[in-house]
Amino acid sequence: MLLVDSQIDHTTGLLILREGEPLEIYCSDSVYEDLTHGFPVLEMLGYYCGVTRHRLPLDGTAFEPVGVEGLRLTALPLRSKAPPYSPHREDPHPGDNIGLLVEAGNGGGTLFYAPGLGGVDPPVAAAMAKADCVLVDGTFWTDDEMVRRGVGTKRAAAMGHLALSGPGGLLEHLAPLSARKVLIHINNTNPILDPDSPERAELERLGVEVSWDGMEIEVSR
Repeated sequence: MLLVDSQIDHTTGLLILREGEPLEIYCSDSVYEDLTHGFPVLEMLGYYCGVTRHRLPLDGTAFEPVGVEGLRLTALPLRSKAPPYSPHREDPHPGDNIGLLVEAGNGGGTLFYAPGLGGVDPPVAAAMAKADCVLVDGTFWTDDEMVRRGVGTKRAAAMGHLALSGPGGLLEHLAPLSARKVLIHINNTNPILDPDSPERAELERLGVEVSWDGMEIEVSR
């Protein structure tokens, strides 16, 4: 298993896998710190199946996960936010959040995956341009979406998410890509979840898809 961050909704499921062989887990140092102190899931698993932790290289070095032949992964530190419980929340550390470039051997396809994305830096833009399929953060349509809908006080940027719309929004970066473009990690306030909304029509115009439960994606070149 490879952890892209230490968010509760991305890591709590590890506890369900507590019976059996030790879990092979790849994560950055900052994520490992969060999951052994602030939210000690990995410590808890030590009383059950145990964990074999592998340190993620964050210098652009590709690696092959144990037991997964034919895949090369590259971790890219992202501009985003650590979880609210983390001491890194307002003190960003490289590796608090990562994106993954996944490359299949023997001329197979390439996938870029980033469920949390607060900005598109040059390495991220290069990874998206290289990929045959891009799975990226579609959490909010506008930066003030939570405030506007009366369900929260935080803006998207303060939560580590780049809004889809508006000047500099994620759609500006996705529109020119020739890759298949799929939005993931979508908040329930986001109007793109309504297939009849004008926001959904804008996505269709730009060739951007909305993911759905049970969706299967075949990446080839």
